[in-house]
Amino acid sequence: MMTEDTWGRVCDELQKSVGKNNFLTWIAPLKVIEVEDGIAAFEAPTKFMRDWVQRNFSEAIQNELRKFGIIVERIDLRVSTAPMIRPANSANPVAQATTVSNSPRIASIKPRLAQTQDDDLPGAPLDQRFTFDTFVVGKPNELAHAAARRVAEGGVVTFNPLFLYGGVGLGKTHLMHAIAHELQTKRPDLRVLYLSAEQFMYRFVQALRERQIMDFKEMFRSVDVLMVDDVQFIAGKDSTQEEFFHTFNALVDQGKQIVISADRAPGEIKELEERIKSRLQCGLVVDLHPTDYELRLGILQTKTENYRLQYPGLMIADGVLEFLAHRISTNVRVLEGALTRLFAFASLVGREITLDLAQECLTDILRTSDRKVTIEEIQRKVAEHYNVRLADMIGPKRVRTIARPRQVAMYLSKQLTTRSLPDIGRRFGGRDHTTIMHGIRKIEELKGDDRQLAEDIDLLRRLLEN
Repeated sequence: MMTEDTWGRVCDELQKSVGKNNFLTWIAPLKVIEVEDGIAAFEAPTKFMRDWVQRNFSEAIQNELRKFGIIVERIDLRVSTAPMIRPANSANPVAQATTVSNSPRIASIKPRLAQTQDDDLPGAPLDQRFTFDTFVVGKPNELAHAAARRVAEGGVVTFNPLFLYGGVGLGKTHLMHAIAHELQTKRPDLRVLYLSAEQFMYRFVQALRERQIMDFKEMFRSVDVLMVDDVQFIAGKDSTQEEFFHTFNALVDQGKQIVISADRAPGEIKELEERIKSRLQCGLVVDLHPTDYELRLGILQTKTENYRLQYPGLMIADGVLEFLAHRISTNVRVLEGALTRLFAFASLVGREITLDLAQECLTDILRTSDRKVTIEEIQRKVAEHYNVRLADMIGPKRVRTIARPRQVAMYLSKQLTTRSLPDIGRRFGGRDHTTIMHGIRKIEELKGDDRQLAEDIDLLRRLLEN
């Protein structure tokens, strides 16, 4: 006999054995039909889900049933003949399983799962630390933060897609998770799907292999908010780009919100189809700039306050946070990791965190975090200084208003980085190394006679080296 209480306890154990995210994504949507003649019958909403559960979780389900005295020889998974209706009070599209059955022994069986605001989304688990409350806002990221906040309200779509881009450790993924968390809280009626571009590609390839592409299309085109992280990873994958393009168009046509992140602007992603670049650029494209000193210090101060709530006895000397904010300037994750190491060390040995202790404890981080200017930073800073589009900086246009800033960026790339001329050429739209050499020589010739140009170069060098 399978009772509601028994199935609830089976589900509790399944969640422990397969993991919360796997349970919510693949097992919770199943509907129990009956248990008869050594066969446990379940209903799945799509063929894709049926095949996936049969292949990956049927044995786990069978084992957990056996622990509660329900001996079955096999699990029978069937495809639902009606669309799965999402409960209005569920914060997750993979809601609690219900039963559609004429069997008197199993009626309206639901797993004993407490649905909360913090449940993981079906695509990928959310980091509970990445909320708007823990995001430190400064000048380099204030526009991105404001745009993310607007999307998180869950109201009328005002710009679609929202495209966030920037280097490693600048807060793209934090904002993506924050949007999803906020939507779970304020708009639990919306179906929000967050996943990485690699996960999108994996699911698409799997659907192709299993000939379940229609199920894939149904899954992705029925969401209210689609969030794809690190979209640059689909570049060069022709079939995946094709499906992404059609999914994008279908959702936009329905007035659904799309949020995308990448490590560079749409026009700068090599091997990404032009039609996809065009679609991504039709919304709001926001750059998360490298952090400045004030923002890094603010992040350290916020994190320190949180640590003091947990360890009120810890002491940190004046000047330590300022030192870290100045020395570790390229990556917020490294910055936060350095502070975490300091607090861990100080709490274990019972010492005050002084400047000497910081230098001793963080020798390796400080050595590798010495300021390293990148070609991308140079291009961005020169483009801002001369008020030209970054895409034109690496594009084919040869008008003087663009060609001269481009040559300045080439010159600074040679002066401030260790990159070879061919490598610099690749970063400037695949130009030949002789073109880079010509641009460098041209600037060297001009700056001796052109006072304004020389001042521009000195200013840009100072901005980049600080």
